[in-house]
Amino acid sequence: MVNRSWMFIPGDSDKKLGKALSVGADALILDLEDSVAEGSKADARARVGEYLAAQSGASGSELWVRVNALDTPHTLADLVAVMPGAPAGIFLPKPSHGNDVRRLDHYLCALEQQNSLTKGSTRIMSLAESALGMINLGSFLGVSERLSAITWGAEDMATDLGATTNTDGSGKHFLVHQLSRTSALAVGAAGNFQPVDGVYLDFRDESGLRQESVCARREGFSGKMAIHPAQVAVINECFTPSEDEIAHARRVVQAFADSDGAGTIGLDGKMLDIPHLKQAKRLLLTVERDF
Repeated sequence: MVNRSWMFIPGDSDKKLGKALSVGADALILDLEDSVAEGSKADARARVGEYLAAQSGASGSELWVRVNALDTPHTLADLVAVMPGAPAGIFLPKPSHGNDVRRLDHYLCALEQQNSLTKGSTRIMSLAESALGMINLGSFLGVSERLSAITWGAEDMATDLGATTNTDGSGKHFLVHQLSRTSALAVGAAGNFQPVDGVYLDFRDESGLRQESVCARREGFSGKMAIHPAQVAVINECFTPSEDEIAHARRVVQAFADSDGAGTIGLDGKMLDIPHLKQAKRLLLTVERDF
C-alpha cells in the first residue's frame, strides 16, 4: 500500500505532536527543519526522539522525520536523536544531487547498526526544491534502495531563484515549478519511487485542494503533502480509488490470468493489452498488499 496523505507536524510543538495521530494522515512527517526556528533545533530533536520512543510499536500513521539539510550543522545530530525511535523513514530536504541521498544512506546504515535496527529498514523520501536539485533529479535513480518516495516544493525553489512569488496572478505555478513537479513525477516512475504531489498552501480552500488532488491523481501522483489537518480527509478521499475502479481493475487482472498468456484481450467491448494490466495492478497496489 502507498501513503496517500503526508502531513507535516512541527517538531517543537507538544500540542501538535499530541494531536498528530488523530488527524488521520497515512504518514506524519515530524519536522525538524523549516517549521523550527534555529534556536529551537536542539529542543525539537529531543521532543521528536521522545515522541518516536513513546509510539514504538503503535499502529496507525507511519512516522517519518524531516531532518535538516546536509549543508547545515544539524543533520547528524538530528539522526542520532531520532534513530533510536526507529522512524519509518527520513525526509531529506534541499538535496542538490543523488550523492546526497547516498550520503544519508551511509549514515542510516551506521545508525541502524548502532540501534539494533534491521539494515535497510529506514526509508528515504526526498524532493526537487532547488534549481540544482531539479537539474540533477535524474541522478537520484539507482543511488539507494531506501529511496521510496519523491516530491517537489515551490517555496524554497522560489527563494533559490530570487523570485518574489511562485505563482502568477491566477494562482498557477510558474513554468519552472511546473517543470520541477513533472520532473518529480517522471523520476518517480523511472525509479519506482512513490510520486507525491506538493502542498496546497490555502488550507481553507477545500474546493481548490480537491480539484488539484483529483488532477494530480489523474496525472500519476499517488499521494499529496498536507500542511493542515483540515486537508487530510480531502487528500485521502481523492487518492483512494473508487469501488468501481477497484472492481474493474480486479476484472482486468482476472481476465488476463484466464487468457492463457495472451498479450491482448477483449473486455466489455474494448481491447486491452499489457499496459492496461500493469495499470490495473498498480491501482490495486494502492489498496491491497497481495498484488
